[in-house]
Amino acid sequence: MLLAGFTAASAQPFPNRPITIVVPFAAGGPIDTTTRIVAEKMKDTLGQPIVIENVGGAAGSLAAGRVAKAAPDGYTLITGIWGTHVANGAIYQLSYDVKDDFTPVGLISSNPLLIVSSKQLPANSLQDLVSWLKQNPDKASQGTSGVGSVGHVAGAFFHTKTGTKFRFIPYRGLAPAMQDLVAGNVDLMFDTPATSLPHVKSGNIRAYAVTSPQRIKAAPDIPTVDEAGLAGFYISTWTALFAPKGTDKDIVSVLNKAVMIALADPAVQKRLAEVGQEPYPVEQQTTEYLARFQADEIEKWWPIIKGAGIKTD
Repeated sequence: MLLAGFTAASAQPFPNRPITIVVPFAAGGPIDTTTRIVAEKMKDTLGQPIVIENVGGAAGSLAAGRVAKAAPDGYTLITGIWGTHVANGAIYQLSYDVKDDFTPVGLISSNPLLIVSSKQLPANSLQDLVSWLKQNPDKASQGTSGVGSVGHVAGAFFHTKTGTKFRFIPYRGLAPAMQDLVAGNVDLMFDTPATSLPHVKSGNIRAYAVTSPQRIKAAPDIPTVDEAGLAGFYISTWTALFAPKGTDKDIVSVLNKAVMIALADPAVQKRLAEVGQEPYPVEQQTTEYLARFQADEIEKWWPIIKGAGIKTD
């Protein structure tokens, strides 16, 4: 009787109980907010509650390691980002593989960076900035949210693309780094729009470009890097949904459909735009596209990270 009951339960269509999405950072941040906006709509499609569980620590690797070892039944997922599912594989000694130990579900949103500076820096355009940095090697400093953060890697990429050199100053998060940028204690940041835009709009800092091929809805007056003269300088803290390795393709298909329906909702799109997130086009929201996209990101960024000697002890 027990076996028969188990068989019947396991044969029920997916999902038949609540789903947990692990967010690898603290509640209230941009990744957490993005996840909650999309999950709120996903639950309507799936017909089950979605529980958001915040598991911070070690740049998201604690959460990723936990989900990598979870049962591949579709009930434990992770919101992965550029840091957790690309950069960490080149920076940390991990107990899991950032690519092979996960099943892609779907891309959610792009969150490109803004290239910003202190108002005290004598550069009014991105080309002016590059020229000044070349004329003053190692004089400028860039604030980052820590070693291996997206801002740190963006700065190393900037070195490579422009032939400039400046110092990296790590902080315990974006907020204190931004405070010092506003005060003029550091000169540059490659920062998320959510953190930078309020200070740009109030005139406290200067914005030169957004690191994407398109301008962002939250700041349509800021040019792209292509328009500003640094073609191809693209970097984004993209957001995606992953399941553990071995998750059945039919389950993944159900989850992907829920993601796509959520991202097609105008209310979801509006709320994402308000926090600086740009949903990917429909054709890029597929499981197959995410698999290729992640592989391409690893191929692009690992040599840059390793070439810059970015690593943790």
